[in-house]
Amino acid sequence: MLGHFLENTIVNVNDNNMEKVELMEQLKGLLGNDVTEIKEQVEEIKSQFYRLYRQEQEAARKQAEEAGEAFTAAADEVETEFRQLLQVYKTQRAEAAAKREEEMKQNQLRKERIIDMMKQLAESETADVSNNMQQMRDLQAEWKTIGPVPAPMVATLQKQYAMYQEKFYDLVKINYELREYDFKKNLEQKEALIAEALALQEKADIVEANRILQKLHEEWAEIGPVARDLREDLWNRFKEASTVINKRHQEYFDQLHQREQENLVKKEALVAQIRDLDYEDFKTNKQWDDATAMVQALQAEWRTIGFAPKKNNQIIYDEFRSYTDKFFAAKTAFYKSLRDELSENLKRKRELVAEAEALKDSTDWRETADKLIELQKRWKEVGPVARKYSDEVWKQFTAACDYFFEQKKAARKADHAAYLERQAARQNQQKKEVAAENDRRKLVRMYETLLAETKTMENNMGFFSGKAEGLLKGMQQKIELNKARMAEIEAKINELDAAAE
Repeated sequence: MLGHFLENTIVNVNDNNMEKVELMEQLKGLLGNDVTEIKEQVEEIKSQFYRLYRQEQEAARKQAEEAGEAFTAAADEVETEFRQLLQVYKTQRAEAAAKREEEMKQNQLRKERIIDMMKQLAESETADVSNNMQQMRDLQAEWKTIGPVPAPMVATLQKQYAMYQEKFYDLVKINYELREYDFKKNLEQKEALIAEALALQEKADIVEANRILQKLHEEWAEIGPVARDLREDLWNRFKEASTVINKRHQEYFDQLHQREQENLVKKEALVAQIRDLDYEDFKTNKQWDDATAMVQALQAEWRTIGFAPKKNNQIIYDEFRSYTDKFFAAKTAFYKSLRDELSENLKRKRELVAEAEALKDSTDWRETADKLIELQKRWKEVGPVARKYSDEVWKQFTAACDYFFEQKKAARKADHAAYLERQAARQNQQKKEVAAENDRRKLVRMYETLLAETKTMENNMGFFSGKAEGLLKGMQQKIELNKARMAEIEAKINELDAAAE
């Protein structure tokens, strides 16, 4: 609040400062969320904040030029704190990115190990069929549990995985019943994915629907083959369902671009209104007040309009800004010519200084803040004073106001620190509860999968003849392993339930 006082633009400066504080509070609120999901919101807040900051600096610079003085940017506590918050955000984002990168590298190593093992199975034609089949299924199951890998490796790894998977099924001569069993299982899984893709057509959030669709395509590629006579039809059905989502996704962005074009038309209309404002012959305060209200209304309406197309957005903003600057420059020149009320204005402002100084040591934060804000409003209503007194009374007034609000801010910061500590404790507890619940759901799914597989094998054993004794023995061993694993999983679920109680 230090520096020369520009009488005719103080309303705009104070309004900008209030908006900056609001934007800073919005940024503080976002920092409690997952930093990987708030990038666009942070960038929008940052853009709006520094637009306001540049407006203030430009106004101060023009004021100094008009006074014939060298311009020195005043310290801005709000901007300093906002910049510190941005640094916190950048640090958190960098840490999250590093963690995600390391996880993806580990996932890549795991998938490469699986591919090597699949290659051995696919090229080992003389090995035990049932044993190889089970190893392949285990590798497929493990592959599905692995998270994302670095983007440049996705296609390569998926291609190798699919190649050795197909090669395994084509080269290893397995029992017809086992092959048909796998084909049937894969068919059921792909039919389920088709159903999910069809259901996505009804999802309102098309961006989310498209993200889920990409995940379904990844799952499709990980599922083994089906009977040759079904492959083409099955894929065509899945592709057709995907096409509907992709088309809606494209239409969504087409509509977004259309809205940006409509925003450009609206902004061009506002530029035309302020460009056509004829204020060269204004002679009275009322004329300037009415025109200022109109310009401020145009500025307020501008802020309600979204982005224009990227190639036009800055250009149209600069044009609008240039006309508003010209208007306020002309208004400044008009008020500089008025001198009749200078003495009375100086008297009124000194009275306001005295009132502010009498309030500055108060600790009744809310009531005193309201009173000081009211004094600031009254200050705005008082016209300009002689230049030789302007800095003196302004510094006295702002010093009293600043002293009170700095004390209020210090008290508030202490309360806020305690709040953040409590908030962090609650969030940590919530995270622990969500981690435990996710583990339990995963164990339940594993148990249900093993149970379904075991029942299927027990049912299928009755269909084999005595000549398939080796096969039956292998299936029996697998059933026993599944039941042992199910017992272990059930014990872990019970442990989680006990801990939750």
